[in-house]
Amino acid sequence: MFDPLFSVASSAVAPLFEGPVHTRKDTAAHDHDVFSEITLSGQTQQCLQLIAPILRDLSEDQNDRWLTLISPPEQITAQWLRDAGLNRERILVLHPSGMQSSQELACDALRLGCSHTVISWFNPLPHAAKNSLVTAARAGTTQILNIRQPFTV
Repeated sequence: MFDPLFSVASSAVAPLFEGPVHTRKDTAAHDHDVFSEITLSGQTQQCLQLIAPILRDLSEDQNDRWLTLISPPEQITAQWLRDAGLNRERILVLHPSGMQSSQELACDALRLGCSHTVISWFNPLPHAAKNSLVTAARAGTTQILNIRQPFTV
């Protein structure tokens, strides 16, 4: 998902492995096709400055589906989204209602497939919860980016 943002092209770098790498759990090896996670540390304002270009890039995706933010931290307001230059016409901001948890809401959003990417702020993210998110993302042909940062609730 973020290869274009973070890749370094160099012909001097040779692949470490030739052919597929097999792990004990094949599904774990393929989680990266739908699941990405970044961990940020530092002051709140610094973290917001780091994620702004990532979210801006995702909001400009030419896909006809949404960029969906699930229960973003309170610092990510409509004003912050505008100031960061995000395309507000392509973003859904969802919060759980009633007895629904943020994880259940994220799974629903992923499974429905109306979003190209769902952004979550789960910290910590237990293994079972990650598996649920990955399964839902595959069902909806959607990607998930989990952001771990100090102001995550």
